[in-house]
Amino acid sequence: MVRLSFNIILMLLLLAGCNAAPEKPTEKEDISILMASQPKKVLKGERVTIRVYDFNGLEGLLNREDDKTYVVNFWATWCKPCIEELPSFEKLNAKYNQENVTVVLVSLDFPSRAEELLIPFVENRNLKSHVLLLDDPKMNTWIPKVDKEWSGAIPATVIFNRDKRGFYEKSFTFNELEKELLGFIN
Repeated sequence: MVRLSFNIILMLLLLAGCNAAPEKPTEKEDISILMASQPKKVLKGERVTIRVYDFNGLEGLLNREDDKTYVVNFWATWCKPCIEELPSFEKLNAKYNQENVTVVLVSLDFPSRAEELLIPFVENRNLKSHVLLLDDPKMNTWIPKVDKEWSGAIPATVIFNRDKRGFYEKSFTFNELEKELLGFIN
């Protein structure tokens, strides 16, 4: 009798699992929803997809006023301080991605070399944060729209939510980055 009950319970659990609601798409898959427009181009590697936006497309993300806190880092594969701080953003993404925090890595790499350099870089480092490529040569127009004080140097980071905004033209260690983020989510 115990054996039969166990088998029935196991079968019911399996059936219940099959009828469960499908998992909600991961935040990683939803980055295009955060943008104001469709990408100019989509680059595909073996394991990653990188959407290419002009600043008009990116601007919608930088001005979101929802319940999330955004950490947006401007970087490039040719920028040594940017590369050195990337693990801090990845660690922040892993630690806070379930706490309404979205980390976006905006590459300023040369679009003509993205398939050759950026995609292999992202794949080899197995980056889990959202990565997109900004392709807009009118930097004198869009840099002050990110922050009036930005000289254009990278790395640069914007952390914001609907109540607060901070701009940082500097490199971060994980502890420094986490401390800044906690000022937004606490």
